[in-house]
This record gives sequence, C-alpha cells and structure tokens, in this order.
Amino acid sequence: MNELVSTYELGAHPATALLLGGLAAAVLRGRFASVALVLSPIFGLFHIYGLELGGISTLHVFGYEILGVSVDQQAKIFGYLFHIAALVAGIYSFHLRDPWQVSMALFYAATAVGVAFAGDMLALFLWWEGLAITSVFQIWGNKTKTAEDAGFRYLFFHVSSGLLLLAGVLIRYHGEGASALTLDSLTVALESGDSGAMLILLAIGIKAAFPGLHVWLKDGYAEATPTGPVWLCAFTTKCAVCMLARLFPGAEILITVGGVMAMFPIFYAVIENDLRRVLCYSKINQIGFMVVGIGIGTELAIDGAIAHAFTHVLYKGLLFMSMGAVLFRTGEIRGSHLGGLYKSMPWTTGFCIVGAASISAFPLFSGFVSKSIIITETARNGHSLVWLCLLFASAGVFHHAGIKIPFFAFFAHDSGKRPKEAPLNMLIAMGIASFLCIFLGCNPQWLYDLLPNGAMGYHPYDATHVITQLEILLFSALAFTLLNLWGKYPPELPSVNLDIDWIYRKVGRGFLGFGAYFWNGLNDLSHAIFVDGITHRVCTFAKSGQVHTVGLISSVFDSFGFSNATGSKSRQILKRRARLGLYPIGFTALLALLLLLAFLFASAKG
Repeated sequence: MNELVSTYELGAHPATALLLGGLAAAVLRGRFASVALVLSPIFGLFHIYGLELGGISTLHVFGYEILGVSVDQQAKIFGYLFHIAALVAGIYSFHLRDPWQVSMALFYAATAVGVAFAGDMLALFLWWEGLAITSVFQIWGNKTKTAEDAGFRYLFFHVSSGLLLLAGVLIRYHGEGASALTLDSLTVALESGDSGAMLILLAIGIKAAFPGLHVWLKDGYAEATPTGPVWLCAFTTKCAVCMLARLFPGAEILITVGGVMAMFPIFYAVIENDLRRVLCYSKINQIGFMVVGIGIGTELAIDGAIAHAFTHVLYKGLLFMSMGAVLFRTGEIRGSHLGGLYKSMPWTTGFCIVGAASISAFPLFSGFVSKSIIITETARNGHSLVWLCLLFASAGVFHHAGIKIPFFAFFAHDSGKRPKEAPLNMLIAMGIASFLCIFLGCNPQWLYDLLPNGAMGYHPYDATHVITQLEILLFSALAFTLLNLWGKYPPELPSVNLDIDWIYRKVGRGFLGFGAYFWNGLNDLSHAIFVDGITHRVCTFAKSGQVHTVGLISSVFDSFGFSNATGSKSRQILKRRARLGLYPIGFTALLALLLLLAFLFASAKG
C-alpha cells in the first residue's frame, strides 16, 4: 500500500528555521518581514550547533526511503556558513520591502542548507532544484528587461544542471540499483568512464562555474538588485564546492579544471568596466583554488578547499556589499563613472579595503589562512605547473580585486559624486563581515577546528608562507603602480566585453534561424499540398457535388448511345439547372428509380 511516513531522529530539519522565516516574510509586511529576515538565521545557528554527528533523518515516500538529513562535520561547517551568510545578508537587506525578494532569499538559504545536509541523491536533487527556483528572484527583483532576460538565462543553466544530475542518478541506478543513490565518492567511477558519474560532475560543474559553463554567474549577478549578489555569492557555488568535496575528492581532472578557473578570469577582470562583473570574475578565480584543493584530494587539501569556501563567502560578500552600497547610493557601478567616493562614503571605503585585503590573502586577514593551505598542498604533492598557476592567480586577484575595486570606486579620478554614506543596516552588515575577516585571519584555529580533519595541524604563519605571500602582493602592487604611471594600465572605458556566451548566443540564433527556415518551409510545403491542393479540391467538388453527379450520369447515358438525349448542349443545360436546384421531372424520376433499385438490391443481398 502506498504510504507517506517520515522518521526524524534529529527533531526538526536543519533548514526549518529558514523555511519558517521565509513563510513568515511572505505573509508579514514592512519591518515585521525584515525582522524575520534577521531572526530566522539566528535560531537556525543554534539548531545547527545542537546537532550531533552521525544523526540522520529519513522520509518514506510511496515505498521509497529518502535519507533527508545526514549530519557529519562537513555538513555542519557548511550549515554554520550558510546561516552566518544569511544573517549578514539579512541585516544588509533589512531595508527591503519587497516580499518576494525577502521570502525567497530565506528559502534560497534554506535550500542551500538542505543540500549541505542531504543524505542521498534523491534528497540532493530536490534541494538542488530548489536552489535554482528560489535564487532567480534576486535577479528578477531588479524589475528591468535586462534583469528579466538575465534571469531566464540563469534559470536555463541551473534547471539544466538539475536535469543532468537527475539523468546521472538514473543511469547509475539502472546499472547499480539502490547503492547508486548514496552520496559516496564517485571518483573511481568517474575515472573508469562511468557516464552517470560524468553527468553528475557536469551538473555540479555548472553550479561551480566551470570554464565555459560560467557565463550565468557574471551575467546574472551583474543584473541583480543591489542586495542580490550578497545572497547569490554565498550559496549556489558553495553548494557545488560542498558536493564536489563529498562526491569527487581526488579526481585528477579537477586539478586541471581548477587551474584554468584560477587563471582565465584574471584577463577578463582587468579589462572589465562594470565593477560587479569584476567581482564575478574574481569569484570564479577563487572557486578555482577550491576545485584544485578537492582535485588533489588529501585530507589537508580538502580541508583547505572547505576553509577557503568559508572565508570566501565572508570577504566576497563584503566586497559585493560595498559595491551594492555604491550602486544603491549613486545608481552607478561602472568604474569609468565612479571615483572620489571616499570623501562622502568613508565607512564603506574602509570596509571595502578590508574585503580587498582578505581576497588578496594579506597576512592577518581571512583569505591568507585558507588559500595558503591549498597552495602548500599543491606544491607538496608535486603539481609544480598548477602551483605556478596559483601563484600567478594570487597576484592577479590582488591586481584586479584587491586594488582595482577600491581604487576605481573610491579613489582614482574624482567623479564629482557626493552621495550619502550607506544606510545603517548596510554598514552594520559590512562591519560584521569585516570583523569576521580580521578575526579569522588572526585566529585561524577557530576555523580549523570546524574542518572535517581539523586542518591536520597546519600552521599558516611560518616564515615561508608569510614571506612568499608578501612578495607576491608587493610585486603585484608595484606592477599596478608602474603601469598606471606609464599609462599602460587598461583604462576604465564604457564597453562591452565578449565572453564565451557570445558563442552561445550566435549558435543559439543560428539554431533558431535554421529551425525557422526548415520547419516553416516544411509547414509551407505541407500547406500547399494538403490545404491548397487536396483539401481545396475536395471542398470545391463537395460545394458543387450535385453538378458533378448530373454530369457523371449524363456521361453514362452518352456511353450507352443516348447522345441525342444528352448532348453537350443538353448537358450544359442540366449542369446549369443543377446549380440552381432545378431538375426535369423525368430526370428526377429516373434518379428516384435508380435509388429504389439500389435499395432493393441491397435488401435482397442482405
């Protein structure tokens, strides 16, 4: 018998507080909804803290068992991260009065928590699709045609990711049965050529913004509301990192993919004028470090990737918050139209500099204590070329995010703009994120103790790590300074930079053009044959059926030698009268006789 039964060994689901907060925010209005936006992550944090390792929660749906929750250390640290991010983003968005944005933001955070704690593939798929549906409202909330189009493109990528995940799970289930639904490592299956594992990796790769699949990120985030990227940067890609660490640790291909991710965005970011797009490219660059760490696959490298995901949410969120405040106050985000804002927005400028120092991995800031783990493990495991790429990427991110963002937004030339300082709620949110960036940079053991393997006794502040990183940063700063003095640094100009989505759009338009030519041509041909041809002739015959019948009978008489009675002239008269519904009495009697004979013949035969 079909039944729906749930078994909770943990009590409420880890995402319950966020889900209830989302429902409350959808019903409440004004400040009451904003209070729900802030309180629900706080209650959720306490709930995550109380979860015991090894706890599970199952759901029986129509004879199938779904492991909805499985608690381990990796799930808990991502649970902490997502609730902290939701709290900071909620404070930053406290001024919002759009119930769709507010409620969907909390639902979005809840789906991310659901992904982190998912116990099997079925639960993962449900939360995975939830990420796509709930997150797009942070883009559509801008309520412009450009944002609407970007939201649909964003949704296309992420729904495709869910379908690929489902396809991979079904292929593996067909081959291996129920064991394919577990969230055990798929690295061996991937490297042995398992098609299901490849599809699952591709599905995760879309959300992780793998090279060639990354355009949704810079396209969607840049068109979102001023608060939207603060939410978006915290959850989707970090869910992908979480699942890569769980399903594909040690997959060699990820080392190459991560190295490319860390490198190519640098060149786009240097020439990009839209400062939020610059942050999008630097985000891809930083995810590349995490992907490399997962690909290396040692316990310390995995810890480094997870630690970097944690710190990245804080400092990247801080940078997006500072740029969101600029956009909120000035209505402008292009570097060519900004500058000199430090005079009227000093607090925002200071917080942006903290975020820039963190993303650049300055010692005593959060980025240093996580990024150095990955770089160290890359060198230690013999990946010399990738290690050099990561060093170059470290210099590049300081160049385009650590210097370019604060310099062109707040300094550079004086744009003449004198906006108000950011609203109080935005300043509080930026202050909390800044404090965490500095606190974790100065006290890394607080973060390391939360990692699945405790960072294996790693110590970031030894002479080698500090000196190497300072050399990279100082030489990168020198290069930026000299290029500016010599007038060689790419100027901030109003422009549109072509990314790989140019190919997507050209191919898409070509496909639509071919489809229109082929299918419309086929439709025109079918219309000519069946509508204008056969159907038209049948309709013409049916409209003058009596005339054709009279003509047929006249022809029969002619064949029997009655041409004198039904000559051509007589036949024409008969057809003309038939059109008018006038028939000679004798002809009518003959037709009646024929019908009677046909009836008698049919009756006798029956």
